[in-house]
Amino acid sequence: MSPNTILLLMFGSLTLFMLTGLPIAFVLGGLSLLFIVTLWEPSAVIVLVLQIFDTMKSESLLAIPLFILMACILQRSGVIEALYKAMEMWFGRLRGGLAIGTVTICVVMAAMTGVVGAAVTAMGILALPEMLRRGYKPQIALGTICASGTLGILIPPSVLTIVYAVTAQISIGQMLIAGIVPGLLLASLYIAYLLVVAWLKPEWMPLDTSMTQVPLATKLRALKSLVIPAMLIVMILGSIFFGIATPTESAAVGVAGALLPSIFGRRLKVSMLREAGIDALKATSMILWITIGAKAYVAIFTGLGGADTLLEFIKGMEVNRWWILAAMMLLLVFLGTVLDELGIILLTVPVFLPIVRLLGFDELWFGVLFAITIQMGYISPPFGYTLFYIKGTLPKHIGMGAVYQGVIPFFILQFVGLLICAAFPELVTYLPKLMASR
Repeated sequence: MSPNTILLLMFGSLTLFMLTGLPIAFVLGGLSLLFIVTLWEPSAVIVLVLQIFDTMKSESLLAIPLFILMACILQRSGVIEALYKAMEMWFGRLRGGLAIGTVTICVVMAAMTGVVGAAVTAMGILALPEMLRRGYKPQIALGTICASGTLGILIPPSVLTIVYAVTAQISIGQMLIAGIVPGLLLASLYIAYLLVVAWLKPEWMPLDTSMTQVPLATKLRALKSLVIPAMLIVMILGSIFFGIATPTESAAVGVAGALLPSIFGRRLKVSMLREAGIDALKATSMILWITIGAKAYVAIFTGLGGADTLLEFIKGMEVNRWWILAAMMLLLVFLGTVLDELGIILLTVPVFLPIVRLLGFDELWFGVLFAITIQMGYISPPFGYTLFYIKGTLPKHIGMGAVYQGVIPFFILQFVGLLICAAFPELVTYLPKLMASR
């Protein structure tokens, strides 16, 4: 069978089975076994065994369950509720203040947990009812929560970033640090948009005149809720940036630090730790099964000549390299609407990176563009994952149509952020280079 036929068969069958709704780990594992036996030879089943063993002994992947456990503990510690109350006090009397405070909290949560679902769900429960009560246009409130919640894909410690770095075989620490400036850039674009809308359309984000003036002393006392989150962020990112600890070691420190809010808030119980551990175990198991299946699938794809065929096709194209990059980005946005981010990374990075190197692009820079496009896919109607996270928190009188309308301006803002990072690579590479020089 020719390499071109194998390429079409592997991608076509993968697309077909994904559309059936079967779990991606089973699809990847089952197709890998099927193609080994039918297209290669039965003795090559050892490839599956080797991929399982390689995943199990990877020290780099050890950071993933630790960061997930940290996020699960923080979700139950009460720190998110305390943060929201503080932001409400400081931004409540500003037109659009609750939406701006929501973006700020999502940035802090992203820097503490790196888990998208946690931020979207928490803000859907805490911030959405309050913004609607104060007369915010539902589309503005929903778009703010959905877009800001995806910042955990980019801002470290992002689980997605770790998986990308391991798959691309580049420095995890540098890849984590590379997401800081682009993540803050996107958050700044969101806040600027909200300020402009509040100025042009004040009726969309009315001031709550009934809200009493909060004394300055009360506001300052509320800032104590920022102490532990700030400490966690400094401990994790600072230790990685200055080379004090590896990402895995900093993740372990983060787990210990995540226990502090529960201890001070007297919420630390055996039942809470058990629930957090079970949730972390479930999420980690899902990630590792997808990792095993995807690595096996890509190994077979490469072994059967699919990767070489694709590279030869790219070499033969008389097209500007930026158009090829744009095509890859467009494909990633589409995949973000039907696949979870881990499946996208594990399937596409081994195929895309040789093309990126061939075109002469920086791998760290491409990794950040990769993450932004996945963010865009996450809020793309009608199947973006974040849209379904927020669906569970919607009041009965608000339908998914309002969610779709609300995310469109933020999708455009993400596209603007993507263009800025593509046009000015130094925004992405400056901090990693500074880190490497240390």
